[in-house]
Parts: sequence; C-alpha cells; structure tokens
Amino acid sequence: MMPSEDIKTGAESACLLKVTGLHRSYSMARSSLWRKPEPLQALRGVSFTLKAGQSLGVVGESGSGKSTLARLVMALDTPTAGTVQLKGRDLHRMSSHELRSARRDFQMVFQDPYASLDPRMTVERIVAEPLCTLEQPPAREAQRSQVQTVLSQVGLRAQDADKYPHEFSGGQRQRIAIARALITRPQLIVADEPVSALDVSVQAQVLNLMQQLQRELGLSYLFISHDLAVVQHVCDEVIVLYQGQIVERGTPQKLFSAPEHPYTQALVKAAPRLPAQYR
Repeated sequence: MMPSEDIKTGAESACLLKVTGLHRSYSMARSSLWRKPEPLQALRGVSFTLKAGQSLGVVGESGSGKSTLARLVMALDTPTAGTVQLKGRDLHRMSSHELRSARRDFQMVFQDPYASLDPRMTVERIVAEPLCTLEQPPAREAQRSQVQTVLSQVGLRAQDADKYPHEFSGGQRQRIAIARALITRPQLIVADEPVSALDVSVQAQVLNLMQQLQRELGLSYLFISHDLAVVQHVCDEVIVLYQGQIVERGTPQKLFSAPEHPYTQALVKAAPRLPAQYR
C-alpha cells in the first residue's frame, strides 16, 4: 500500500506547501486534417504536502514531469486542474500583485550555473536582483550589506560581490545562485537539478551547504533530480514520478533498500553512489 499523502507527519511541523490533484496537459500540433491529436499529459493527478523545515525529493527520468511540476509550484505555468497552496493560499488564484508579494517566500535554484547567471552583471547585481521585485526594495547601502551577508552564508567572500561570473568555478557559481535564492529570506526553495552540471566532489560540497543552510535558516526544499543518490543525501522523503504520475513514495532509505514499483527498481539499479569521503 502506498504511504499516506502527507510527506511529513510530525505534529510540530506546519504544512508549508500543499499540492492537490495537479494536472497539466499541452495541446499538440495537428498532424492530420482528419484527426485531432491527443493532448500531451505532462502531469496527472499529482498530490503531496511538504512540512516547514523539511526536504522532499522528486525523482524521475527526463519526460517524467519533474520540470513541469517545478514550474507549476513556482507559478511560472498554469495547471490544467488542481491547486498549489503555499501557507494555505492558492498561488494560481492570486492577483499579479498578490503573487509578486508572495514570491519573496519561495525562490528557485536552476540546473546550470553557467547559464543561469548573466555574464554582464556583477555578483552583487545578480544576487540583489530579487530584491528589486519587492514592493519596498532596500536602499543601495542596505542592499549591498544584505548581498555581502548572504555571500558569507554560502561560503563566499564579501569582496566577491564586485566580480563577474566568469571569475568563478562551477561550484562557486552555484553558490552564487543559492545566494540569489536566499536574498529575500524565503521559506521554500525549489531546486531543479541543482548539482547535475557539477562533478561528484563539487556536488557533495553544494549538497552539504544546502543542508547546513536548511539547519541554520529553517528552509524547506522541493528538490528535483533524476538521481536517487543525490536525493538520498539531502531529502527526508521522496516521490517517484513516471509518465506524470506518482508511482511510489517513501523515505530514501526505504526506496533504496526495498523499491516496490518496477520503475523505482530500475532507477535504484542505475543510481551511482556518492563516494563515502564526500558524504
């Protein structure tokens, strides 16, 4: 029997994110004058909850619906049906003004640290960019102070604020991306394959940083990945997406030791392990 829909059951943890009956379909180009194409079903009835201060992993291969789910949770796309509630408020029923105000509570870290940072902008401008979307952005000096503080939190130096992305390694660039996500003091971070572009040793460093930040700041993560070994390192619970549906869910330990669905079994068999010295 599949575990309860609630990813975390601790009474002390408040529900931060609740996704209910989420569907997303896309119209396909007509391939015939006589036959209307069937819509592409990217997500089909996805439901889960995420408690404050916890991490939920979403795993699956390309085409399973992971990135579609991330876009819907970030309110960058509109569901065909279903709801996405953050702190009890449906993101897709908010006015543009309400959504803009709510965005300080949820931010995103993207997959490619080389493509997600504008090479023409200094680190200070990149990290401070989300502050410019607030109704009352901080003054210039306060903004610079906030940038320097958050750079320190991710293991960079205050003077790095004046540099450009090309002056950093891939792992350092992803730290900059994490700093940008942290600048508004969010409660939820959606991390879409945040370490897949990095080598194994750097992956572990970034994952350890994310765990440290979670402990210090009380963050919640929705961690999107194709790699079960990565979510095992970071997440409290995991859902497995296959063809837009959740086919299995549970703790990483359970999914690694006793996967039930054939698709999960195939993922576990194919999953590399992080070297012990990097765990």
